[in-house]
Amino acid sequence: METFGCQMNVADTDRMELLLFQAGYLRTPHVEEADLAIVNTCSIREKAEQKVFSLFGGLKPLKQSNPDLILGVAGCLAQQEQSVLMERIPFLDFVMGPDAVEDIQQIVSRVNQGEGPVLWTEFDSQKNYSIPEQTLVKDPGASAFVNIIKGCDKFCSFCVVPYTRGREKSREASEIYGEIRQLVDKGAKEIILLGQNVNAYGKRGLQQPVAFHELLYGIAEIPGVERLRFTTSHPMDFTRELIQAYRDIDILMNHLHLPVQCGSNRILELMRRSHTVEWYMDLIAQLKSEVPDIALSTDIIVGFPGETRQDFEGTLQLMEQVGFGSSYMFAYSPRPNTPALEMADDIPHEEKQERLQETIQLQNRLTEEKGRAFLGQEVEVLIERKTTRKGMSFKGRNPHYWSVVFKGGEDRLKPGDLARVRVEEVGGHVLRGSWAGQ
Repeated sequence: METFGCQMNVADTDRMELLLFQAGYLRTPHVEEADLAIVNTCSIREKAEQKVFSLFGGLKPLKQSNPDLILGVAGCLAQQEQSVLMERIPFLDFVMGPDAVEDIQQIVSRVNQGEGPVLWTEFDSQKNYSIPEQTLVKDPGASAFVNIIKGCDKFCSFCVVPYTRGREKSREASEIYGEIRQLVDKGAKEIILLGQNVNAYGKRGLQQPVAFHELLYGIAEIPGVERLRFTTSHPMDFTRELIQAYRDIDILMNHLHLPVQCGSNRILELMRRSHTVEWYMDLIAQLKSEVPDIALSTDIIVGFPGETRQDFEGTLQLMEQVGFGSSYMFAYSPRPNTPALEMADDIPHEEKQERLQETIQLQNRLTEEKGRAFLGQEVEVLIERKTTRKGMSFKGRNPHYWSVVFKGGEDRLKPGDLARVRVEEVGGHVLRGSWAGQ
């Protein structure tokens, strides 16, 4: 199983793995040993799409030498480009969209019975969003993802998500609470709530209405949850009550990923983002007033159709003013079935790449400035795993979502523990240090 794209794709892969385990399959890291290979795909960026076709080029000889090997494509690219996939990869056995994750056993069974290629990419708009108990992760580790909403209703002009994952649908709060209790019982200490537009939770599809901030308060009452996070948010669904939740809920970590995409109102309007720069900055100011040490990250697109140098300078200025600790930065690439595809892609490739590098350089400086503030300080780290990094013992994250590697405590600590670490070095978005003792 190979996974590209967002954390929701990672969670979908985990669910498929468990369902396939129940059907008699065991996951192998060696594709040469596999009877079944699934690539869970992303279509947000053109580069991810190219990687998928390259990967299947490497799988073709295995299929030729073992015709019984089942090859399948899942995820957003499968939903969007099923005919292209079948044309360019004619040896595929099945193509399934994100809405079909719970049907993986049935899909594979049909292929084993001689049907194929199997196409399973229809949306069921009447179907409630529910994750059956048997698809829950059996061994979550210290940090566990929990899908609470899928799809998106925003229809940003550059984005394919509403077309590949459909409209927003929320899971019932009682089902979410039940899953979190199971994850905690199996060792999870941190819960990360997932959704393409996670803070739109509760607006559609619930029999028992619950607002997103109410869900957070409910999770905070579950014994054993020591840390709580969520991603990814939309500025227009970020309420005053949610800001207050950051202030009131101790286990809600002081980190927020809030995509802004651009620092120009003109380009934001073309992107159909529904917010202005001023609106976004006012929201950040309100948040910082309640939670002064909040760590912020974002998404940035450069080279969107029509973006002038002045528009781009506005993005750099916004990044400086907010002081993002990290950013996901991309050069715009046209995606099929999006409104932006109709716009003239008038920024030369070389100019896009130059703007992207300038954005990356700025973010590297901002990250370095934020990182220096941790030097000499003790931070609380949730240990995720042991590390093979030379001279270091464990790897984890601090409350502000910085990656932390540290030495010491091998005979006292284990994954899932919370450890105090004194920060001695900073490199990129990684803190390095030593265990500070009990």
